[in-house]
Amino acid sequence: MAKLAPRIGYLPGDEKGRNRQRSASQPWRAWYKTAEWRRLARAVYERDGYVCQRSGELCVGKAPAPNSPVANHKIPHRGDPHLFWDINNLETVAKRVHDSDIQREEQATPRGNWS
Repeated sequence: MAKLAPRIGYLPGDEKGRNRQRSASQPWRAWYKTAEWRRLARAVYERDGYVCQRSGELCVGKAPAPNSPVANHKIPHRGDPHLFWDINNLETVAKRVHDSDIQREEQATPRGNWS
């Protein structure tokens, strides 16, 4: 018997379903898949010397390794193209830092309260 896709939301642990839902509701997520974004992220890594600007560790891993580099938006862009594409709003961080500390910070800060 074939497994039916959920009609509302996604199943817990279904990362692909969660990503599909986020992509449909946040069209700016497609910007991350462009060559322009890859060039910008690489420029940030090179500018920062592949050093995590939060922890000081060297980001030499290959994704999804915890020490792989991530181009993090210092001020969350939330779909604002000026914040998204501004190299001065980007910093190199380790994936481990991005996926834990930074996500916790963003979830704890109400929208619009970034400085």
